[in-house]
Amino acid sequence: MDPLTIGILGFCALFVLLFIRMPVGTSMMLVGAVGIYMIRPQASLPVLAGEIFGEASNYSLTILPLFILMGNLAGVSGMSRDLYNAAHSWFGHLKGGLASATIVGCAGFSSLSGSSLAAALTMGRVSLPEMQRFGYDNGLATGAIAAGGTLGILIPPSAGFVVYAILTEESIGRLFMAGVVPGVLLTALFITAIWLIVTRKPEKAPQSVTAEPVSKRMASLVRAFWIIGIIVLTIGGIYTGVFSAVEAAGVGAFLALIVTVIRGAASWENIRDVSLQTLKSTGTVFLILFGAFVFKTFVGFTGIPFRLTGWVEAQGFGPTAVVITILVAYIVLGTFLEGFAILVLTVPLVQPILQSLGVDLVWFGVLIVIVLEMALISPPVGINVFVVKGIADNVPLNTIFRGIWPFWFAMLLAAVLILVFPQIALLLPNTMFG
Repeated sequence: MDPLTIGILGFCALFVLLFIRMPVGTSMMLVGAVGIYMIRPQASLPVLAGEIFGEASNYSLTILPLFILMGNLAGVSGMSRDLYNAAHSWFGHLKGGLASATIVGCAGFSSLSGSSLAAALTMGRVSLPEMQRFGYDNGLATGAIAAGGTLGILIPPSAGFVVYAILTEESIGRLFMAGVVPGVLLTALFITAIWLIVTRKPEKAPQSVTAEPVSKRMASLVRAFWIIGIIVLTIGGIYTGVFSAVEAAGVGAFLALIVTVIRGAASWENIRDVSLQTLKSTGTVFLILFGAFVFKTFVGFTGIPFRLTGWVEAQGFGPTAVVITILVAYIVLGTFLEGFAILVLTVPLVQPILQSLGVDLVWFGVLIVIVLEMALISPPVGINVFVVKGIADNVPLNTIFRGIWPFWFAMLLAAVLILVFPQIALLLPNTMFG
């Protein structure tokens, strides 16, 4: 059997395994190892051991457990609640203000956690009771939480950017900086979507919160000083070149631990729970990365990426047409595959094509992550929707899915704007790194 045929069968097998809900990392490692053995039997064990050891020893990957730890500590110390309360104080009196405060809170928490699921879960527990108490429409409330949580993989530190950087060998720092302006843009588009919904149907968000005095608003910012300070220090440190991305993660995790101790939240039970959550999340991401690199090596042995590159070049397709086609394919895949699965499954195939066309992989990485955000809330898989369902067990699943559509289209608009105006993503990394 020739390598091309083995490669096609490998992709089919991988789709089947993912469809039956086998873990992404395990699926890719299994298919990759078997595929390599079929093509080069003598290379299977060295590749399997070498790729796993090489990635486990990758210094850049220490950023993942550190940022995950920082986000978990922010939750247990109460900093996430302080952030939501500050957003509530400033935005709560506006049309749809509580939903907008949720979006802002998710954006801020995303700057610490790098995880969409953590952002949705943490901020949802804080904001959902408030919105339900004031009579907010369940679709709007849960949709805002699910959509706001997706900012966790766009606003740095983003686990999605880290995985993409490892797969493409791009700079994590450049990708982090590339996500800042699009993150702010998407946050603004989400808030705009809420305003449009409430303007059209005021009954979805009753005006029941009065504007607080400026003194109280400033006091809320003071209470949120710690989390705001950590965000500014870590992201600002990367931008100014004081820290590398990994160093910023270490500084942020250390400061989050100090705040946890100062606030008296560093009990044995809390530290144990935070440690276990961090280890579980890190282990899951690392398994995905190990499997991704084994599978990537298998795909390289099949020669499929080079055949695809040659075919695209022969057709004379331009870079824009290719990028749009890939993004549309990602949107379709997002309806039945989890975001990380899409990332690690497709990047080894499309990277050679994009490089041959001269596409900026940092810019493309931002577009990918936004599309992955869409996958997080796209039916029927939408993981963030099911996370929100877990904290809103009285809300029907179809109500949550109906509530996400305005935010889904806001993501689509953000992707279109960045596609048309690449400088939205590239301004900061080009300014910082040249």
